[in-house]
Amino acid sequence: MAMSNIHFRYFKPNMQSIAVLMPLLPGAELVREPADGIMLYSFATPQAASIFREVESSRTRSIFIAGGPHPSARPEETLKFFDYVVIGEGEETLPELVGALKKDGDASSVKGIAFKKEGSIVFTGKREDIELDNYSAFDPGMIHSSIEISRGCPFNCAYCSTPQLFGHRMRHRSIDEISKYAEFLKDIRFTSPNAFAYGSNGVHPRIEKIEALLSALPRRNIFFGTFPSEVRPEFINDRLLELVSEYCANTTLNMGGQSGSQRMLDSINRGHTVEDIITGAEKCLQHGLTPVVDFIFGLPGETEDDQLDTLRLIKWLTGKGGKAHSHYFMPLPGTALENCVPSPLSRHVDRVMGELALHGKATGVWSKA
Repeated sequence: MAMSNIHFRYFKPNMQSIAVLMPLLPGAELVREPADGIMLYSFATPQAASIFREVESSRTRSIFIAGGPHPSARPEETLKFFDYVVIGEGEETLPELVGALKKDGDASSVKGIAFKKEGSIVFTGKREDIELDNYSAFDPGMIHSSIEISRGCPFNCAYCSTPQLFGHRMRHRSIDEISKYAEFLKDIRFTSPNAFAYGSNGVHPRIEKIEALLSALPRRNIFFGTFPSEVRPEFINDRLLELVSEYCANTTLNMGGQSGSQRMLDSINRGHTVEDIITGAEKCLQHGLTPVVDFIFGLPGETEDDQLDTLRLIKWLTGKGGKAHSHYFMPLPGTALENCVPSPLSRHVDRVMGELALHGKATGVWSKA
């Protein structure tokens, strides 16, 4: 086997993780199908089934390594198809694993992985969290992507796998490092569990840190608090919106609302109120920004009354000029709700959401396909 050949399997949804990892493995290349050598995959739960099929049917002479949200949460399942799983953050683990495989094939001393040995699964222990400044946001010569400015989340929303993957302690890339990578981008976008938590402990905003960041960036198209990031509604305040208006090009702000039912917000341990969503949306509108609010339908235990509460909030939001972006609940491995069944969607809610979508007021998926 040509162990010197290292390949990342290209999928559009995994480009952010590939952008971070490729600089750590000089000479690695992107491929759209398995190839001989070391094959690296990073994926989330929605891609898992098709990737497992691809690897199982591959006829290449490859060592298959998986990382990302799904393999990290389900290493036993993943090892039915892959040779090694990188659990959690890959910046330190992956180069060390590849180095061990190229040297003598013995990966047992590499921390942060799982593999099979004599029919049993071996876990080599957890690594310490990395500091973002020690690693590239991307390699400007290969891939330009959004800049990951923060990692980790102190909240523990029952549906979300972010804390399981990256921990509860928020870590931030320094302003100098962010500015360095921003120079390579025409449109400057960021990745963060909550853009308005930059520089903070993730619970209380540090306005001066965000102002320092935005004022240090090159004056071009800066998009802050938009996809692939969002903000929590209780973090929205007038001063932060003034900073977005002053320094940024975005005319929208993406907010994680998730439900218009306080009962459901409490049940998923969301940590904010329905009133926070309304206040945040109103403040956005006052500052000339269109609030785009994420909602999840089909949460476990959700009743038709809960769904009607969410629908009422969506109709209020869209009536004011805001937009709703919907998701249908998917149980993710490693979360508190991983073994729960989605609640059925009310036919009335389904019909009204369809009407809102036809008028351009709602996007996304609100019912089971």
